[in-house]
Amino acid sequence: MLRALAQAAGGVDDCADAALWALADDELLASLDAAHVLAQRLATIQLALVRELDGRGLAVAQGASSTAVWLRDRLRLSGRSARQLVELAATIDAAPPTVRAALLDGSLTVEQGRVVAETIGALPAEAGPEVTDKATGLLVTWAGRFDPTILRRLGERVLAHVAPDLADQAELAALDRAAERAEARRHVTLSEPKDGQVRLTGNLDTETASLLREAIDPLCAPTGEHDDRSPGQRRADALGEICRLTLRTGHLPDNGGDRPQLVVTMSLDALVNGVGAGTLETGARLTPGAVRRLACDAAVLPAVLNGNSQILDVGRQRRLFTGPLRRALVLRDGGCAFPGCDRPPRWCDGHHVRHWADGGATTLGNGVLLCGHHHRVLHQDDWIVRIASDGQPEFLPPAWLDPARTPRRNLYHRRC
Repeated sequence: MLRALAQAAGGVDDCADAALWALADDELLASLDAAHVLAQRLATIQLALVRELDGRGLAVAQGASSTAVWLRDRLRLSGRSARQLVELAATIDAAPPTVRAALLDGSLTVEQGRVVAETIGALPAEAGPEVTDKATGLLVTWAGRFDPTILRRLGERVLAHVAPDLADQAELAALDRAAERAEARRHVTLSEPKDGQVRLTGNLDTETASLLREAIDPLCAPTGEHDDRSPGQRRADALGEICRLTLRTGHLPDNGGDRPQLVVTMSLDALVNGVGAGTLETGARLTPGAVRRLACDAAVLPAVLNGNSQILDVGRQRRLFTGPLRRALVLRDGGCAFPGCDRPPRWCDGHHVRHWADGGATTLGNGVLLCGHHHRVLHQDDWIVRIASDGQPEFLPPAWLDPARTPRRNLYHRRC
């Protein structure tokens, strides 16, 4: 084998010295195809060598803890690449001989070979040699037309082509196995705040993911022509709105004897002047703008301290638009009052036209319903809301949008 590999290396040297610029277009394309096929064939030889030395235990005999560790040092690979090499070698070795033959003659790439081998390995035990051979031949044929991703999807239904009587039974069994794995691996992790961000990661089973998708999809649509949020940003905002809605319902179980409620602690000066940060119960810090915005929210309890850190107020009831007052807001506004928004009342907070921290009263004449997105817009941008002489809320756009700042109203919810 060493002599053959040396000859192959000589051919590589000749290719490396070739003047690529002098190749005609058709020769350049043909050379690329040939180089790719040769690389895949040589990779198959490497996998066979790895499998053989792993089977002999040569790595452990030389003092390494595993074949992957030995390969990492000898071939100067990353640990992950070395492990994948050993795993792929075992996968290809366990596949039907047809798979390795197709790899060696260039009919399959290594990636396709992995897909075919894993698909065949996942066939039910009831699929005998005849079904296995048919499935392998069909997958190898498909590999001539499809990339590994599509080939894997086709492989999920290969039994329907070669053994329809087993397909339904196998699909149900595969779904049960996948559900068990998803349930065992389900998790959600919130990392510690860093640079103002908390990283949300996790895995959900299909059922839970479908519930989440159904819950956030109605809130992910752009709210108007000036909504320049990315799809990911809209999903993040929708998740926040769902949490606000859940906290407002009051149906969550008690947590430590109290109804679940977000508590923001800040000094009185910070709240009134909007120049200081607030602190959550977790210790995370919030910007002054976020503090003032959350102080409007019925799902948030502001704990206001004086200069000596003594509690001055922990969420006065008159701050919240609840009960008959909220019902009056719903009857008047019909939903988010921001121009062009179609969010229903249940997705909205009561917002003080004159901020509560500035002495604004919690009254119908000083309140307006806003969805989470437009609540943030009003706090962050130059929009102004006011109650007009007819008792209806109207919004003055920023000068960059409308130099005349012509008042606008939401006509979406009007029924007259």
